[in-house]
Amino acid sequence: MGFLSHYIGNLSFLHELSLKNNTFIGEIPTELGNLFRLQKLDLELNGFKGTIPTSLFRCSNLTYLSVSTNKLVGEFPKELAYFMPRLVTLYIDRNNFTGGHGIPPSIGNLTSLEHFDACDNPFGGSIPNALGQLKNLRELWLGNTTISGTIPPALYNLSLLIRLSVPHNQLWGSLPPSFGFMFPHLEALHLFTNKFNGPIPLSISNCSQLVLLELDENNFGGSLRNDFGALRNLRFISLSDNNFKTRGSNGLSFLSSFTNCSNLESMDLDNNEFGGLLPDSVGNLSISLDQLRISGNQIYGSIPSTIGKLVNLEVLELNDNLFTGSIPESIGYLHKLQYLSFSYNTISGEIPKSIGNLSMMNKLYLEKNRLEGAIPASLGNCQNLLILTLSDNNLNGSIPRQLLMVSSLSIALHLARNRLSGSLPPEVGKLKNLAEIDISENGLFGEIPNTLGSCSSLENLFLKQNFFQGSIPPSMKSMRGIQNLDLSHNNLSGQIPTFLGTFDLKNLNLSFNNFEGELPMNGVFTNASAISIAGNHRLCGGISQLQLPRCTTKKSRNKMSRSQMLGIIAASVLVGVTAVSSFLKCWFKKKRNTKPKVSLLKDPFLKVSYGELLKATEGFSSTNLLGFGSFGRVYKGVIKQNGELVVAVKVLDLQTTGATKSFMAECEALRNIRHRNLVSIITSCSSMDFQGNEFKALVYKFMPNGSLDKWLHAIPEENNGEREFVGLNLLQRVDIAIDVACALDYLHHQCEMPIIHCDLKPSNVLLDDDMVAHVGDFGLARFRGKLNSPSTSSSTAIRGTIGYAAPEYGLGSEMSTSGDVYSYGILLLEMITRKRPTDKMFEADLNLHNFARIALPQRVMEIVDPMLLTEETCGSKIMENLISLIKIGLTCSTESPKDRMNINIALHELHLVKNNILNVQTLGTHSSHI
Repeated sequence: MGFLSHYIGNLSFLHELSLKNNTFIGEIPTELGNLFRLQKLDLELNGFKGTIPTSLFRCSNLTYLSVSTNKLVGEFPKELAYFMPRLVTLYIDRNNFTGGHGIPPSIGNLTSLEHFDACDNPFGGSIPNALGQLKNLRELWLGNTTISGTIPPALYNLSLLIRLSVPHNQLWGSLPPSFGFMFPHLEALHLFTNKFNGPIPLSISNCSQLVLLELDENNFGGSLRNDFGALRNLRFISLSDNNFKTRGSNGLSFLSSFTNCSNLESMDLDNNEFGGLLPDSVGNLSISLDQLRISGNQIYGSIPSTIGKLVNLEVLELNDNLFTGSIPESIGYLHKLQYLSFSYNTISGEIPKSIGNLSMMNKLYLEKNRLEGAIPASLGNCQNLLILTLSDNNLNGSIPRQLLMVSSLSIALHLARNRLSGSLPPEVGKLKNLAEIDISENGLFGEIPNTLGSCSSLENLFLKQNFFQGSIPPSMKSMRGIQNLDLSHNNLSGQIPTFLGTFDLKNLNLSFNNFEGELPMNGVFTNASAISIAGNHRLCGGISQLQLPRCTTKKSRNKMSRSQMLGIIAASVLVGVTAVSSFLKCWFKKKRNTKPKVSLLKDPFLKVSYGELLKATEGFSSTNLLGFGSFGRVYKGVIKQNGELVVAVKVLDLQTTGATKSFMAECEALRNIRHRNLVSIITSCSSMDFQGNEFKALVYKFMPNGSLDKWLHAIPEENNGEREFVGLNLLQRVDIAIDVACALDYLHHQCEMPIIHCDLKPSNVLLDDDMVAHVGDFGLARFRGKLNSPSTSSSTAIRGTIGYAAPEYGLGSEMSTSGDVYSYGILLLEMITRKRPTDKMFEADLNLHNFARIALPQRVMEIVDPMLLTEETCGSKIMENLISLIKIGLTCSTESPKDRMNINIALHELHLVKNNILNVQTLGTHSSHI
């Protein structure tokens, strides 16, 4: 590093001076102008600043001048074009030259110029016509010079050009049809990141020497009818981020022409409107191909197995398309693959075990598909993986231990929103370098393994909506880099550890667990907006904004003497013996007249009698009446056992035909099921009332926000003389739809014996104080495996509620999970339209399903609940989500059971809609702050 000595000007006989790639600073010495015999001057890759000294123009014999990659400023030196007429090569790129109105027209005087590079300078203006005078020009580099306008016609006279590079500018216009005939020697064409439009000229095939063709990030469009096969020297082609469009199953037939390009190494067709099937001929592309990108299009059908012939592929991107079918086994032949993305398609089937052959894989993206089956243990062979995303699929089974032993994982492991079960294997502790784990919204259970604390590099950990239990392991105190931690909606218990307050957490979500005790008062716990602890009803203390109750301190008691303790024990034994004797005497006395209190549930939480329920409901008072059911009435009550418990008591009217069978069915269905989206039964009561009459009741956890039916169809409330309707917004409705779908998915697919609800409707969907939906009323529920048994043969006479019951039930078909899906589809359509399926407008062939179907897509705003058409929801993105919701409802409620969407697929689609809504809201919030 240093300054170039002024004595350099004394070397008057010097012909060539190359100071390339040094660390000279300061200004270019004016004494260089004394070297009038100089023919080559190379000052590239230094730190020269200031302007080009005018004295340099005395070096009129220069044929090569390079000042590229310095810190020079000022306008483009016009004098250079007059005093250096012999210049063949001029490199002034990567400086800070300005041009006022652009590159001056005087450049046309350099008629000997063959190589001109002015890129990465803020010249502005437009391309001067005078460049067309440089008949010997072979290379023109004007990238990132802030020029605009069109390519001047005179430039097309430069028939000797082998490289035309004008990327990262504001150029527009179309290429002339004869473009290929104008530049027959062209080897590289760089037009990317401009505003060019129109088609690629068919004459491009005349540029037979073309090696690099980069047209990405423009507005080029139309279909591709070009004969790319004539470009036999082509190695790199990028047409991404344009408006190219093809239609029909043969829309991608142009790919076959590339099979003649035997030197092709990279093809990028991302983000266009290419439609059609990916042809088998893709496997006949150049064996040298190492990058194939066709994401962000509308390609459908299966991924051809011939893809396995491209054995030198390192990058394969087919994400964001409409691919169906399964991942071909032949993918395992691509041993050099490092980057694979099939995400955001509708690919189904199992992940092939052959994927474990891709031992060089760095990044694997398979999220947002319909993949099923288990995660292959063979992924453990991919010992170079940095990121793996399998979220939003239908994968089941346990997390393979082999996968968690891939120690190279350092960016992310995403397995969220699948149907995974089992415990989190202790091998998770092997992921010491991993920054993010997301296994949310699965069916994982057991304790969080203590080995998780070994993941010391974790920044984001998401375990929400599983069935984890136990306490937060103390070993997690080692995870000091954690920034976002979400353990919500599990069954975790114990005290919240104080070490969480020592972390630099941005977000901590511990809501809806069973944590208890005093909340810490340090770190993130002092920021109410950064933590969530809702649904943990035994927490106390904390900062005032959290509004938790005060913690009470238990007073210590004096220790009793041994004699006092023995006295108490003796008295207790005596009382116990007396109580047992009295009980046996009363029991034998009343055995013939009174049936004992019985709970049909296994391990019930409470034992209650008729008298207790009578007291709890204030004598089954009409003021406590919540509503009527098919077989009785429902009352609100308060049971006082170990405190006060608010409950809903369903009292069966045993004079109603089927009431006893309903009671038995509901007890049997609810005996062993536990799920956050099912109404929680507290106990059942089957005994005699005080008059000796038979009494049967079911006691549920009280749902303070009532039924979904009331929220959808409530009578408007009067406020200051005006009637207002307080309804549900779009996100709330989607959340409820997801909750109900989760409940059905649990009943249909996760119970030991699948359960069919048989009566899904808004009045049987109840909302708790956090507006979480719970499916209730299992009076018509049936176990799928018992439908054909003699004891239930008559049960098929009960077929649910008119409007919601599947049409095949009316033809005598047995109840099925697809019948529940039909009811769900009708319920979803009702939530979006706020029209009951029994509305008087539906007559003849018009029903709620057809009402919604014929409105798609142009008339959606006419059928959607007006409450959803607020200013915030009228954007095109929200309308797309409304259309998606209606499509899900329609697919679930088709007349033919075999055509209905599986409930877990509907759940997957609903999560996509919710994410889209949240993204729109986030963008809207961001825009409002700008």
